[in-house]
Amino acid sequence: MSRISLTQYLIEKQREMGIIPGELRLLLEVVARACKRISYAVGKGALSDILGEAGSENVQGEAQKKLDVIANDTLLEANEWGGHLAAMASEELDHPYEIPNRYPRGEFLLLFDPLDGSSNIDVNVSIGTIFSVLRMPEGADEPEEKHFLQAGYRQLAAGYAVYGPSTLLVLTVGDGVACFTMERETGSWWLTETNMRIPEDTKEFAINASNMRHWEPPVRRYVDELLAGKDGPRGKDFNMRWVASMVSDVHRIMTRGGIFMYPRDKREPDKAGKLRLLYEANPMAFLVEQAGGAVTDGAGRMLEVRPSALHQRVPVFLGSKNEVERVTAYHLQG
Repeated sequence: MSRISLTQYLIEKQREMGIIPGELRLLLEVVARACKRISYAVGKGALSDILGEAGSENVQGEAQKKLDVIANDTLLEANEWGGHLAAMASEELDHPYEIPNRYPRGEFLLLFDPLDGSSNIDVNVSIGTIFSVLRMPEGADEPEEKHFLQAGYRQLAAGYAVYGPSTLLVLTVGDGVACFTMERETGSWWLTETNMRIPEDTKEFAINASNMRHWEPPVRRYVDELLAGKDGPRGKDFNMRWVASMVSDVHRIMTRGGIFMYPRDKREPDKAGKLRLLYEANPMAFLVEQAGGAVTDGAGRMLEVRPSALHQRVPVFLGSKNEVERVTAYHLQG
């Protein structure tokens, strides 16, 4: 049986009633090549002196790892070559990055978290890259920060790469979710799963339980019910899984179901949540919904949230539909 490459898959999507334009196909191939380069860097580990702190902070005031900086630079440099972008925005940068004038300017906007789960780098746990593609608003000439502030349902494509025992690329162009595996010897991406689906029910949940004392009542109520197991109101046992890398936790849910929760808490009442809407929540929401799951911020559908700032944070509840709807209902009940 012949294998299908990422390029072949995207060409087919381009042919299917014009699901994606040719320029978007080429852009996604550039992003995939950048993820391949990041994967190689991750794989070398201590052999190439890429572990440890970079000695700098990102826009959120978080200490950067050396690989954070390498991954960010790799995506910035790779996408200059494509000629399909107007600008990029990174979780690691204060402001959007415009494509230099020496390169052709395209019509797309790329947003990315270059290295999700970087706290796991030094202990050799799976990490990843998250990305999202938007179109420049109609009539806009020069890219501005406000052009990135589009609701998630306007995304044209989204995906993530997992740098683990194997390197995976999980992608949606709005027509289901596909998974590609990188062949290390050749660097080729091969389609290994089509039409990924998240079961509507689950017995697994993911949350950082060390923050329990800071949770709001709806979250405590929901998790208490899960922990009560078969003797509680749910009448069944649940298992907790927590990797502390959103890419890894979400990929587990994409593969076998579950619910992932990163709620707001009482430690920083002025912050709506921890995860970034544009770089993490929206791309994952697009993927999860395309796989039959659900994603909310505790009040409503994530993809309908109107962004107000480039680095806006939100609470996130995503995964198996029935569980996400239950915990969201608890929030709405007050």
